[in-house]
Amino acid sequence: MKNEKDQLRKEYSGDLIKSGVRGKHVAHYREGTNVVLIAADLHELFPDSEAVDKALRDYLSQRQPPP
Repeated sequence: MKNEKDQLRKEYSGDLIKSGVRGKHVAHYREGTNVVLIAADLHELFPDSEAVDKALRDYLSQRQPPP
């Protein structure tokens, strides 16, 4: 049973819906995510994930005894 909420708005063409690929991102979604937001002032010092990774590895190497 369909109601108004089930109907496509008139400003969207049916071709738009039909052109999608079902499950396109499902594998990536199932892997999970590890996104972490950092403060704006830290972003100036760590502009990308490589800079953050290096800083964290350096920090850990100073804090933990080698295995």
